[in-house]
Amino acid sequence: MTIFSAKNIVKNYAAHRALSGVSIDISEGSVFGLLGPNGAGKTTLIRIINQITAPDSGELFFEGRKLVASDVEKIGYLPEERGLYKKMKVGDQALYLAQLKGLSRRDALKRLKYWFEKFEIQPWWDKKVMELSKGMQQKVQFICTVLHEPKLLIFDEPFSGFDPINANMLKEEILELKSKGSTIIFSTHNMASVEEVCDNIALINKSHKILDGQIDEIRDRFRTNTYEVKFKGELSALQQNLNGNIEILDHAEAKRYNTIKLKHQLEISNNEMINLIAPAVDIVSFSEVIPSMNDVFIRVVKEANQN
Repeated sequence: MTIFSAKNIVKNYAAHRALSGVSIDISEGSVFGLLGPNGAGKTTLIRIINQITAPDSGELFFEGRKLVASDVEKIGYLPEERGLYKKMKVGDQALYLAQLKGLSRRDALKRLKYWFEKFEIQPWWDKKVMELSKGMQQKVQFICTVLHEPKLLIFDEPFSGFDPINANMLKEEILELKSKGSTIIFSTHNMASVEEVCDNIALINKSHKILDGQIDEIRDRFRTNTYEVKFKGELSALQQNLNGNIEILDHAEAKRYNTIKLKHQLEISNNEMINLIAPAVDIVSFSEVIPSMNDVFIRVVKEANQN
């Protein structure tokens, strides 16, 4: 089921076009990656979804109907630029923000107790926000974002300011929220985390959507017929067997075996590829090199900028 859709969204700021007919569909219970270089239009789309600003044209749909003002209560938004009140105590601020989202004081206190214990931050309750490190402030704002259990969560660069341990903790929390039924829009420049948490992505560049789809399908679409092979035997024997049909991109020697990277433009399967190699050498390992999302991101943006 599609929980959110944006159809042909256009947004202009004076002479600058931020979004040019961008459309996305987000399935309920999924993590959707919203990707793109700086200034591509991602934050503008996020602000439109949150009704902070309005599109010049296009339509937004939430839960099968047009998005309305009251839907903001069903959305949790963690912006890249955090917005906690520096001189306010952490506990007072968390209670205030929870009640703005419609929770009673009693329910807010109960849920905050759970999250503060889970993140082991109970001693911070009476501290002022300005006394906390950036990472600690991030934890507090993350809690305030998810506390009212919104149907749609939007995280804009959620790992910014976190050390690797806390970034991994937050990643696990995002995946747990997904397992409990939350739908998440995840905007980041960290392509490794995109592969770890996202089901689908849309890539925006210079106001246009230039790529979208399911993560594994996209990586498969951009395969380059490149393989890594570790083997025992003579490279010359392997080269003779390949008969010039396959390019050797890289070759490294070790005491026990050789490692090479191969590339071909032939219409053959992996099994057929192995059959070409096996008669000449003793294969230790064989694997196809599937492009990472980082590889895809760089390639697609570069090609779009050249056109």
